Amino acid sequence: MNHILPAAAPHRSSPGTAGPASVDGPVTRFSKGSAAAVLVCWLLVVFDGYDLIVYGTVQSSLIAETGWGLTKATAGTIGSMAFVGMMIGAIFAGRMADSWGRRRTILGCAIVFSVFTVLCAFAPNAAIFGALRLLAGIGLGGLVPSANALVAELVPAKWRSIIATLMMSGVPIGGSIAALVGIQLIPAFGWESMFLVAVLALLVVVPLGLKYLPETLAPVTSQEKAARKAAGKGKAGEEPSGFSSLLRAPYLGISLLFAVATIATLFAWYGLGTWLPNLMQLAGYNLGSALTFALALNLGAVAGSVITAWAGTRFGPVPTAIAAAAVAAGALMVLVTGPPVAIVYFMLVLAGVGTHGTQCLIIAAVAGHYPGHLRGTALGWALGTGRIGAVAAPQVGGLLLAAGFGVNSNFLAFAGAAAIAAVLLAAVGLKLKSKPAVSEGANNV
Repeated sequence: MNHILPAAAPHRSSPGTAGPASVDGPVTRFSKGSAAAVLVCWLLVVFDGYDLIVYGTVQSSLIAETGWGLTKATAGTIGSMAFVGMMIGAIFAGRMADSWGRRRTILGCAIVFSVFTVLCAFAPNAAIFGALRLLAGIGLGGLVPSANALVAELVPAKWRSIIATLMMSGVPIGGSIAALVGIQLIPAFGWESMFLVAVLALLVVVPLGLKYLPETLAPVTSQEKAARKAAGKGKAGEEPSGFSSLLRAPYLGISLLFAVATIATLFAWYGLGTWLPNLMQLAGYNLGSALTFALALNLGAVAGSVITAWAGTRFGPVPTAIAAAAVAAGALMVLVTGPPVAIVYFMLVLAGVGTHGTQCLIIAAVAGHYPGHLRGTALGWALGTGRIGAVAAPQVGGLLLAAGFGVNSNFLAFAGAAAIAAVLLAAVGLKLKSKPAVSEGANNV
């Protein structure tokens, strides 16, 4: 069913929220209420990014200080647990957002990842810690596709690409905060303190979401349910939705390409996010210096969000994503040569620009290519299947180190993934040029 919300349709959000928006209807202006809702979504994405990167900041402490018997390989396995949860959350939350509503799904995911992240501070052993990270990951993975689906419906079509890309700057900003906070908190209060920071999302941002996030899907009346049922029996009048719609014409080829490109991109981005502090320590730097390298990566990703937002609007998300992925691959290859420390910092900034920028642009392209009744599902599909790369990256990084291949083996693996993403996105561009966009909301894809 293609959810169309009449202009006068009521919704249950509190006063001060953005007015309801049609999923595919013409949103002609960016209102104050919409801006407030986008800001809340961005703040939640910041905490999403913090909770993702926080494991990388405490990983060496967990190996050295907890007495859990962690090795590099088992630490990589625990690092993957959050990404397994994210894969589950992204796949199902996108579908839930299209069926149950964006607002409830976003707030539910925020509560889930915040509660289980806080509980990680009290984990007595590696098994429980890993289980808590998995449960937190379900909320982390569900937030991004749901929030992007909501934001895409609150802004005019011409702004969708730049707003989606800028909103995703919250991920590296959260990661930068994790690195900065870790430099101060870990030596003073221990690794546990890093997970307690997530309580701020529960106390501050979730209440803001309750006040300012609108619901953009119309409530379904009993008459509409009956009409849908009748239309379904007659095979007419209802637009198909769900994952099955993405995996048949006219969406099959592009859905698969988006998914595999996301797998490669997230392999590079989350592999670096998980292993970079540890890699730099293995290269001879102390914890403080290693965390500043992680900060450089995340600040580069923040800059990448801004740069790719502009370039994506000017040149289109897909062509810009190809260039961004190529930049990331080149920067990571330079690191293998062992350059001076100043060049290392610069290459990590470029790697952040390229890896995170590519992912932002893929999200913008997906949000613009699919019609409204499939938007949340399509974002969930791309990000959910893409988490395969995020799950594999910590494991592969740990196994390469455990096998004695050294720090450069990780950089080579992540560079190769970025190069593969560039090739796949080139295929996306060719496919999109071969036929017109299927969504009336498509923008410069």
